[in-house]
Amino acid sequence: MILNLENLAHLPDGVRGPTYDRTALTAGIVHIGLGNFHRAHQAWYLHRLMDMGLAHDWAILGAGVRAADATQRDRLLAQDCLTTLIELDPKGKSAEVTGAMIGFIPVADGNAPLIAHMAEAAIRIVALTVTEGGYYVAADGSFEADHADIQHDAANPHTPGTAFGAMIAALKLRRASGAGPFTCQSCDNLQGNGAILRQTILGLANLSDPDLAAWIDANVTFPNAMVDCIVPATGPSELALAREFGIDDAVPVTHENFRQWVIEDNFCAGRPDWDKVGATFTDDVHAFEAMKLRLLNAGHQIIATPGELLSVDTIAGTMAHPLIAELFHKIETQEIAPHVAAVPHMSAHAYIDLITARFTNPEIHDTTRRVAFDGSSRHTGFLHPIIRDALAAGTAIDGLALVEALWARMCEGTREDGSEIVPNDPFWADLNAAAKAAKLEPQAWLAQDTIYDDLARDAVFANAFGYWLEMIWRDGVETALATYCDVSREKRVSGS
Repeated sequence: MILNLENLAHLPDGVRGPTYDRTALTAGIVHIGLGNFHRAHQAWYLHRLMDMGLAHDWAILGAGVRAADATQRDRLLAQDCLTTLIELDPKGKSAEVTGAMIGFIPVADGNAPLIAHMAEAAIRIVALTVTEGGYYVAADGSFEADHADIQHDAANPHTPGTAFGAMIAALKLRRASGAGPFTCQSCDNLQGNGAILRQTILGLANLSDPDLAAWIDANVTFPNAMVDCIVPATGPSELALAREFGIDDAVPVTHENFRQWVIEDNFCAGRPDWDKVGATFTDDVHAFEAMKLRLLNAGHQIIATPGELLSVDTIAGTMAHPLIAELFHKIETQEIAPHVAAVPHMSAHAYIDLITARFTNPEIHDTTRRVAFDGSSRHTGFLHPIIRDALAAGTAIDGLALVEALWARMCEGTREDGSEIVPNDPFWADLNAAAKAAKLEPQAWLAQDTIYDDLARDAVFANAFGYWLEMIWRDGVETALATYCDVSREKRVSGS
């Protein structure tokens, strides 16, 4: 069955579809960055709320600011913006067609269509999934005002190239028309993602229109949120899986049998009641997001980096590798958990057990390459804050330093079997050059100030990093992992 609105009433047996009338929906949200994660997570929550007869005036308009987004737009519009979600539960797969998205704004240079739609009074939330590294944050956490993209938008506020410039232009129109503000909602894996989005919006607005920046500061809200669901990239196997359910979907999405969304209830123009379908509204998002980012997101880097070097294709595969699994368990329990506070109904160690089961799910064909992508953002965002806290507290950082050494080895561009690692980071050329230099002098890797900053000058971390990187190059990845993991086994035997 070709997926489209006309065929929606004829879904194959066993495939759940919308119970609401999609033709009666009206838009209330513009979402920029229509990737798999958004469609498996935020759009699903809204879809299920619509199934309850609620939020029919909160439908989603998709949007993008990159040329590649136009291809995604064409594919989704061809199937009336419907999406097949396939849940990969080890106990059995299931499929559901969701319909909370009703349109996709044209992608154009200068973003005039996007600005015009966001300026409409009916739009009350503008949300984003633009990746962790997409917010123009410098190594010290400040706004990267000197970035070429930001300088362009500051000089051309009516024809911006970034999502943030477009949002500012739309807010300026809304102030003039009396439509009022919309909520700016980040749905990316960043601790304090709302605060970071606020910093970017205000920082950019101040460069071209300080009066508008002051109005935004006083009227627009930026709720922090924690989002969680493992969503693999779509490839031939995912397309084939959709066909096994009887659906011809050009952009299906597979996902694990777990979702979590914890949101600060800070919406200046109203919001859907997502809590009625499982989301959590709270005044303390920080504790939830710290647990997730430090244990799950950092954990992903812990296993994906050696997995890539040892030619292990999937995350489940890394958890089946004895040394990588032991590396994960020891670092999580001994080096990260001491710096993670409990949240209601969940301790750090219980959360480690939960993500261990999730990472081990054999139905999730999440590639190590996807998880290891953009290490320059993910290591700085997920691992380095833990290292800094551990150094300040005087607790162990040996395994965390090993992971950084493994990343340096990975960025040299070859695996242990000699095969090539294709560039896998927006700053790959710089990382590759530093990694090659570090083969002879480990400190050459730490000299990347935009990544390591003060960590490079910490003797405890720098010495541990150098020790591991020299061992990796001299004796190999598995020897380094075994050396670190053997310490764990000795401690368990001695009872210490």
